[in-house]
Amino acid sequence: MKSEEAYRQWFLHLCGILGDPVEARKRLDFANANDIKLKDNGYGYKQAYKNSPSSADLDLLQRVLRRVWGATPTICDPTAGGGSIPYEATRYALPTIANDLNPVAAGVLRAGVEIPAQHGVGLTAEIREWGARLCERISERLVPYFRLEASDERVVAYIFVRTITCPRTGKQLPLAPNWWLRRGGKPVAARLVTERDGSVLDRPEFEIVEGKAIDFNPDEGTVARGDAVSPWDGLAVDGDYIKAEAQAGRMGSLLYGVAVRTGKGRGLRAPTDTDCGALVATEAELERLLPGWEADDVLPTEEIPDGNKTSELLRYGMLRWRDMFSPRQLLVHGIFVEEFRKLVPEVRAALGRDRGDAILTLLAFLQGKGVNWNARLSSWNVNAEGMRSVFDRHDFAFKWTYAEFDGTEMYPWCLEQIVDAYAGIANLLEPSDVDSLAVVSRNGRPAPTVLVGNGADLSEVNSGSVELVCIDPPYYDNVMYAELADFLYVWEKRTLKPVHPDLFGAELTDKQGEAVANSARFAEFGRRRKELANADYQAKMAAIFAECSRILRDDGVLTVMFTHKRAEAWDTLGTALMEAGFTIETSWPVNTEREHSLHQAKKNAAASTIMLVCRKRESAGDDGAHPYFEDLEGEVRRASRQALERFSAAGIEGVDLLLSTYGPALSVISSAWPVYSSEADESGRSRLLRPEEALDAAREEVVRLQRRRLVGAETALDPLSDFTLIAWDTFKAAEFPFDEARRLALAVGGLDVDELVRAKLVSKKSGTVELLPPPKRVRRGDDDALPGVRPGATSFSSAIDAVHTVMHVADADGLPAAKALMDRAGLARDPGFTACVQGLVNSIPRTKEKGEWVRAEAGTLDRLCTAFLPDIKIPPDPMADLEFGQEELDLSGA
Repeated sequence: MKSEEAYRQWFLHLCGILGDPVEARKRLDFANANDIKLKDNGYGYKQAYKNSPSSADLDLLQRVLRRVWGATPTICDPTAGGGSIPYEATRYALPTIANDLNPVAAGVLRAGVEIPAQHGVGLTAEIREWGARLCERISERLVPYFRLEASDERVVAYIFVRTITCPRTGKQLPLAPNWWLRRGGKPVAARLVTERDGSVLDRPEFEIVEGKAIDFNPDEGTVARGDAVSPWDGLAVDGDYIKAEAQAGRMGSLLYGVAVRTGKGRGLRAPTDTDCGALVATEAELERLLPGWEADDVLPTEEIPDGNKTSELLRYGMLRWRDMFSPRQLLVHGIFVEEFRKLVPEVRAALGRDRGDAILTLLAFLQGKGVNWNARLSSWNVNAEGMRSVFDRHDFAFKWTYAEFDGTEMYPWCLEQIVDAYAGIANLLEPSDVDSLAVVSRNGRPAPTVLVGNGADLSEVNSGSVELVCIDPPYYDNVMYAELADFLYVWEKRTLKPVHPDLFGAELTDKQGEAVANSARFAEFGRRRKELANADYQAKMAAIFAECSRILRDDGVLTVMFTHKRAEAWDTLGTALMEAGFTIETSWPVNTEREHSLHQAKKNAAASTIMLVCRKRESAGDDGAHPYFEDLEGEVRRASRQALERFSAAGIEGVDLLLSTYGPALSVISSAWPVYSSEADESGRSRLLRPEEALDAAREEVVRLQRRRLVGAETALDPLSDFTLIAWDTFKAAEFPFDEARRLALAVGGLDVDELVRAKLVSKKSGTVELLPPPKRVRRGDDDALPGVRPGATSFSSAIDAVHTVMHVADADGLPAAKALMDRAGLARDPGFTACVQGLVNSIPRTKEKGEWVRAEAGTLDRLCTAFLPDIKIPPDPMADLEFGQEELDLSGA
């Protein structure tokens, strides 16, 4: 390379970054804020992962790596999950080892990384050919149970509501939170009918009502927060009764809407006798098949274990995994199992064991997609007018209504999804200048080695044989992988087991060995369950990191990706890393998702992954002279300050900027580990430092620097005002995690969240807090001792109370009244007041949606400053300097 800059540009090009993403994001934000539709994705090039490197770039990469490492480096991911890390390593022709404890994830690794690396895109035609045979056989058997009302009709979804028996009338009680079937400009709702022509019906009926004909409130359903109201007598039905009926197996379902597509377009209609007759025929056929299916182990009869995510299922009577499916859904999925098993010997006989099993592995994933989109937890999206899958969220949240696929069309749809995904994955593995269809042999590129087991025991990997361990560790308590994977595992065990017998030896997935902070595993310990879950996660991650140390070369690198916003998770992860003998050399925030400004202004979400670059800590001998945190605190603060300045200049902001200081803070203490606190533990000895104490110091430094930046000068404000300014600036949202609110409150002045609640600055929700706008802070009484908004006050205990009071008066009574208040209280001459105003102007998100302020506070401050506070500097519109030629924009969406 001619220069460092040339190397940088080559590296970005190698990664698929073919333009300036920072400027592109500005264009996208401008377009979103102004309702402009860009012709392309706004970047001017395809997403980076879709731009494969050329053969020449791959060759140069190999030469660079061999020069650095002495050989082509081996990459290992011990908790590979779905395989994005090993897949990318394979794209760059690097020897790769991918491991996961979860058999479902291991199956995805084989299907999505190993098989395309071995067989390439040439396998696509055979997947489609054999998949078409499988789907045709399934559809032929299902036709009698999905009868159409008209020859030109195709069913998009059957929509069901869960039911119980009314405890007083004995009639069927449908449990719907609302009756919408389509929202928006052309709304459609289902009207529940309980009487006709003056006579009370024996069972509920439904009418579909559209547009102006909706003469009732569809938002008024029959169930809310777990309790119901019976439409038969108008009286309440307790949630405990509903759960008891469900647990006794007496919760049913009722078809109340059908989404269809005809020659006239999409529509919604009420169920007909044809629809209901097909359901009756289904139950009869399932009854006929069940004895044989039970003997052949076709349906999943395993019990659902009680857990963090599965407890919701048990509360509503789903005790076995098959209970998550209606009779017709079970018929569809059971027929798939039967027909897939018949196909196995046919494919192997035609293609041989190796290629045949590759085809069968991909075809088995049709059912994984099918059960995800066709279960009692799949649902109808009234906004998008389409179906939602079970895993549209990482939980098993109970659905009062659910949607069902037309079984004759579902698996053909799944086949196209799988074929398209496989072809795309296989194509991207080839260099950009190679015709993937012309590739006959894949022997030139190493296929990854896929292992199935605990990341703490990689016995098949030799010590010191790996140059890079790259790990995106399990997300603390965020996702309970094994609990969720059982939903798929019980079906795959009945299809994939003959193809991959090593994956399906256990009844269910391994919950005990899983590295997650699952408090449900320690439920019998009561209040200590969370503490024990955290300790369990830390111990397991330490064991995984210790195994990473064993397989790494002495000069090898461990890269840890972490996205969790909670400092508690960082504390646990940092302890595990340092206990395993690693130092954190540096860290990098990498933007991984672009959040729409409207979303950011309402609810916080991290948009970056923090990449920690770690190496083995050099052992310097133990002379007993271990440092105390007080010796290192200045260095921690300096490292955090430097990171804040560096990454802020690079465009990182909000919660991601706060996270970017965590790595440098941990780096300081990891290099000197073990580090002790001057406080004694229970035995009277010096206590081992918790990493969160270093993170607290980092946050305090962030608060000081952020306040100075927001106000424009070194200024002292009261803790309540500090909290408000820094919270807006850090989270760019009114709502953010409770844990982060607690830690920020401590950092700004030793506050706790309850003090903030009493001050009416925030309200507490489940796991989050929300900053309150001025109108919600109004105090109606005369107790001046409590913080808040008081329009009649002439003095205020905190700057934020003064500013919020003036803002409230301006909105409620007009700008002249606000000016009178400012004059009466002498606020325009109060440096604390003006500093707080300047800080709020710079911290509250200045975003608009269709010309309206997303946060009304920003507009109020603008009016006040323009009218009465000329010295306050209002930030320029960040989009004002952007120029867009007509050729760059498509104004048709404006």
